Amino acid sequence: MSSSKQQSKLQEAKAEVLSLLNVLSDKVDLEKKLGVSYIQLDPIIKKRIPHGENVVSHPSTLGPDIDTHNEETEVELSRSEKIEELRKLEEQVKKCTKCDLCESRTNVVFGVGDPDARLMFVGEAPGYYEDEQGEPFVGKAGQLLTKIIESIGMKRSDVYLANILKCRPPENRNPNTNEIVMCSPHSIKQIEIIRPEIICALGIFAAQTLLDTTESIGELRGKFFEYQKAKLLATYHPAYLLRNPDDKRKVWEDIKKVRDYLREGSA
Repeated sequence: MSSSKQQSKLQEAKAEVLSLLNVLSDKVDLEKKLGVSYIQLDPIIKKRIPHGENVVSHPSTLGPDIDTHNEETEVELSRSEKIEELRKLEEQVKKCTKCDLCESRTNVVFGVGDPDARLMFVGEAPGYYEDEQGEPFVGKAGQLLTKIIESIGMKRSDVYLANILKCRPPENRNPNTNEIVMCSPHSIKQIEIIRPEIICALGIFAAQTLLDTTESIGELRGKFFEYQKAKLLATYHPAYLLRNPDDKRKVWEDIKKVRDYLREGSA
């Protein structure tokens, strides 16, 4: 059996175990400063692998219910191919029933933006207005994010916007462990299709999920990390800034690093 198939079997087994633990997820203490400390996946499943039904997410996997016909991400896709792959992925996400959020959602909030974007923003989860409209970052936090994007000389249509969760948690509560594990492969696949130069992780949930860490957003923000073949920089979520406007200065310092990297091509 090949190494990738062995890893796929391990991934499937991990998914089954975590599904059984779903009943315990409400007992997991997800609050850590601004965010969550969630179940970490074993290092042995961190490589890119083929997948099938119920595969657990990790930054270099493709995730549950996702077609594997284009799993070789070394091949550069054309713009039309990216649009088609994103369309197929969105159709799959709309059918997803891996967690209980499928029962309360109004719309799946897949993602929006330029499929050839050099810069991709990944947040945590849709809110009320996002759930109503089916588009990420359209509420007050989204309006602030648009201003942040414009502050570095770009337009909203120049970037790609997505969230770790594709469905709104009731009452805008924090995502729980099972939701993150089951939904994050969709965002990871989006990144693999788009292949941005820089990923800006907004808030603790996005940063911890993509970087597979339990460090706080205060410890992670403002630094460049390697993610797939992109640079990843974490900063505070716009919703947090609405509650803590004094930290807008810190986000401006972070976003300037993104701007400078896009201009100069080095971190």
